[in-house]
Amino acid sequence: MKRLLVTIALTVAAIGIAGAQARPDPYIRLPKVPALKLTSADVRSGSEMAPAQMSGAFGVPGGLDISPQLAWSDVPAGTKSFVVTMFDPDAPTPSGFWHWIVVDIPATTTRLPSGAGSPDGKNLPSGAWQLPNDARMAQYVGAAPPKGDGKHRYFIAVQALDVASLGVPKDATPALLSFNMLGHILGRAVIVPWAEQK
Repeated sequence: MKRLLVTIALTVAAIGIAGAQARPDPYIRLPKVPALKLTSADVRSGSEMAPAQMSGAFGVPGGLDISPQLAWSDVPAGTKSFVVTMFDPDAPTPSGFWHWIVVDIPATTTRLPSGAGSPDGKNLPSGAWQLPNDARMAQYVGAAPPKGDGKHRYFIAVQALDVASLGVPKDATPALLSFNMLGHILGRAVIVPWAEQK
């Protein structure tokens, strides 16, 4: 009986971890929009994140919390601003984990330099600002998957909007921002690197 209970417990734990990794693309349920072209010198879809983009703030060895360089093109007509975010749907929470949110990026901007997500935001374009992430820090917090939790995916998205500002308060949650974006998204591009702590 004891062996059976241990086997059940291990199976449930394995299903829990596998289930987290099997969570769907968080953008799949949103309305379809045209694709932007998004590139980065620091991260690539399907590739492991470098320590620079991992989180020292959350205790990842070698983590530097440096936001990745991003550049985008093929911007839809009528774009008035952009929003940049990084989200981990595989975090061991019911709602995932938002790591970075930049709003009110002017339509004339087509790139963010590496490190633009610093706490002072000094390398952000004029008018752009950072919403508090799920750690309630208005900055980029790098990848920090728990040890032994397998590979986590990090959805880094640039979304083009038909408004210059969504008018959300400075202390709004990422979920509120996402809700307010519905109906204003003209285009989207996503890069999905991964990270793991063994």
